[in-house]
Amino acid sequence: MINKRVEAAVNEQIKREEHSSRLYLAMASWCEVTGFPGAAAFLYAQAEEERMHMLKFVHYLNDRSGHAIMSALDMPKPEYKSLKDVFEQVMKHEEYITASINELYGVSFDEKDFTTGNFLQWFINEQIEEESTMRGILDKLNLAGDGQSGGLFHIDKELTTMASARATTSSTEQ
Repeated sequence: MINKRVEAAVNEQIKREEHSSRLYLAMASWCEVTGFPGAAAFLYAQAEEERMHMLKFVHYLNDRSGHAIMSALDMPKPEYKSLKDVFEQVMKHEEYITASINELYGVSFDEKDFTTGNFLQWFINEQIEEESTMRGILDKLNLAGDGQSGGLFHIDKELTTMASARATTSSTEQ
C-alpha cells in the first residue's frame, strides 16, 4: 500500500503530465496553422510522449494500491509570438517538470518510499534528455536569428526528422 502523502504527490504529477500533453498539443496546433509543419509534428509527438508519461504514473499508482485521480486542467495558451517563443515556453515548462519530479522524489525519500524513488529514476533521466533536446533546438533557433535568412525553414525540416525519431522511440518504450 502506498503512503498517502506520496499518493497525493503522484496524483499531482499525473495532473502536470496531462497538462504537459495538452500544452504541447496546443503548441503543435499553433505551429501547424502558422506554417511550421515540422515543429507541429515534433510537438504532436511530444504531446503523445507526455500522455504516455501520465499513463505510467497512473498505472504505477494503481498498481501500488493507490488511486490515480484525473483532475481538472487549465486551458493552455493558444497563441505564440514566434517559433522561438514556442520553444522558449517548452524549455521553461520542461524545467518546471524537472523541478516537479525532483520534488516528488523528495517526498518519496522523506516518506522512505524507496520503491517510488526507484520508479522515479527513469523520469529523472528522461528530464535530463528533454532539457538537453530543447536547449539544442533553442540554440538552433538563436543561430537562425530573426527568421529572415530562411534558417527557420531548415530548422523546421530538422524538427520533422526529430519527430519521426521520437515517434519511433516512443513506440518502443511502451
